[in-house]
Amino acid sequence: MLEPLGEEVRRELARFGPQGRIAEVVEAWPTAVGAEIARAAWPARFQRDGALVVHTRDAIWAFELTQRADEIRKRLGAERVKFVPGPLPEPRAEPVEGVSQGPPQPSPEQVAEAARIAGKIADENLRKLVQKAVETALARAPDDRSF
Repeated sequence: MLEPLGEEVRRELARFGPQGRIAEVVEAWPTAVGAEIARAAWPARFQRDGALVVHTRDAIWAFELTQRADEIRKRLGAERVKFVPGPLPEPRAEPVEGVSQGPPQPSPEQVAEAARIAGKIADENLRKLVQKAVETALARAPDDRSF
């Protein structure tokens, strides 16, 4: 019979000091900070003094999350948390709950409106491209910011 290795792995990782805790933090990270922050920041390592170093997408995210460092530190049970710009892991292949995948689908009314807007373009290929772009723009929610 096979037994789970989780406890043995944790015991072995404990030999590495604070760095051995990184697996626990990585596992808890998305739940502790939420999906939006998890897409923009990810735990990288522990420093010798026990501070958790978190890589962020850019300096703006590092600054913003530094303002919330105490809250995040408490959620993770870390001594200190330090946010710095750095490499992030590749996004997951499976969809994340609550995050739309791909462009929104236009309603029949939005398709008709896009056809009306693009209808005056003489070049057929250009008209089709413009219509598709207008359909997508009309279907996108006003508060969707995909940049």
